[in-house]
Formats: sequence, structure tokens, C-alpha cells
Amino acid sequence: MTALLLETERDSLDLNEVATQGTGFQATAGATGFGLPSVSPQWLEGAGDGSRFRGQRVLSRDLDLPLDIVGRDRAHLTSLISRLARAVAQECSLVLVAEDGVRWSTPVYRTGGGEIEFTSTTDVQTVLTFRAPDPYFTASTVSTQRVGGDPGAAPFLSALMSMPLAASQAIGEIQLDNHGDVPAYPTWEVHGPGRDLIVRSPTGETLRWTGSLSPTEKLVVDTRNGTVTDGKGTNRYASLAPAPRFWTVPPGISTATVRLLDTTAASTVVCSWRPRRWMVI
Repeated sequence: MTALLLETERDSLDLNEVATQGTGFQATAGATGFGLPSVSPQWLEGAGDGSRFRGQRVLSRDLDLPLDIVGRDRAHLTSLISRLARAVAQECSLVLVAEDGVRWSTPVYRTGGGEIEFTSTTDVQTVLTFRAPDPYFTASTVSTQRVGGDPGAAPFLSALMSMPLAASQAIGEIQLDNHGDVPAYPTWEVHGPGRDLIVRSPTGETLRWTGSLSPTEKLVVDTRNGTVTDGKGTNRYASLAPAPRFWTVPPGISTATVRLLDTTAASTVVCSWRPRRWMVI
């Protein structure tokens, strides 16, 4: 980790500022909650001895963040404290910048702490307690796999190991590389023309949309939020086949299957996702 930031829509607090500039905010030793989040396991207990593990749910992440706040003078210290108070009064994001420049963030809300201990007239210390509803850290970079979209001679799914079924039908395999360590939610963006989209996960889960798109239309399937909309924001969820599975991209390299009918060389399918991690250092 090269930097730790606390960000809102209007402000960004560098929590290593004292070390680099002599004044400002500084995260100090004693921070907790940056490791593995807690889990709630489910057990099946029968008439026999012991129990069987049925799965687990990852719980929200609680963090304690000790801060040293140093001002040039008392007036500057007062402005720094006010700036911090405004930032944590609303939703903010805790951002860790890795050595490769990737920003890993999680939204947080203050749940406690904030008492001030005066070290001097220009230096105070405090501990803030946050809760992160999403227990994972999400990358700022978006991983993308794009197929099709060449208006020239290249056929649809040209980047895939594809097997054409007919002049206007295509099926193929798409390689997904998730460099996070937890499953990531993909977003599927389909540009027409085309109809009857099927995307099948590496483990066989199927998401099928039975509608059709004209050459000027696009479809966006957001698996994290479970929404299906067109380019104008109109709800197209009703065209999903029964029992849709909004599957996730597993960590590592895996292979999914894509099928779209009535395509042309202008038809494209773009799969994008943000990697997520348990811990970032």
C-alpha cells in the first residue's frame, strides 16, 4: 500500500499527509478491521453427532482508524478537524492505493469514535470507528472482454474460439481473467442487432434474455443489481427467461459461453467487471 485516503464526493483526505508534508492527517499504528471480515456460518444439525456445514455469509466489515491531526497553528488545526467532521458525517470511501497504482476502495459509514485527545495546541489524536456494508475492497480498474464489433470483414465473436451455426448466428467461448480473490459481478453490454442472448458461466449457470435488439439499440445486464435495461434506461427485465441466474466471475482464469442470434459484423457483446479482494496491503 502506497497511500490511504478517505474520500467523499467533494473532498479527499490523504491519511499520510503528516509524514509527507508535516501537517494534515496521519493514520497511525493500531488500525483494525483491514484483515479478513467476519463470517456467519450455517450448520445443519441432525439427530446424530455433530453437524454439517451448509455455507456461510460474509458479514459487514468494522474498522477502527486511529488518526493524528497536526495543524500549522490552532486556526489551521480547527479547520482540519472541521474538514474531517464534514467528511465522516456522510457516506465516504476508504481507499487504499497499491504499489501498482490500482485503487481498492470500500464505502464506509462512521458508527462511533471521534473523541479528541489534545497532544498540543496544534496536534490532536482521535480514533474513528466505521462500518463497511460491503466487506470486500473493489478495484477502480475495470476488466473488460469485448467481442465482435468489427464492421469490416471480421465475423461476430471473432476474438473467441467460435463455431458459426449460420450466417447470422454465432456461439463461442470467452475467457475471463479475474485477478481478484473473490467472485466478481459482470456487466453485459450488448449492441445490436441481435436476439436471444445466452451467457453461460464456467460452472454451467445460464442467463438468457429472449428479446431482440435493432442495429441502433443496446442492452445492459447488471448482474450485481439484478437489472436489465436498454440504452434509454427502459426496463427490459421481462424478456429474461424463467429462473435467471445472475452468475459471478470466479477468481482466476475461467471460460464462459456466449450466444447471440441474428447478428451482423456490427453486433458486439462487452463483458466487464471490477475485481474484488478480501484484503489489500
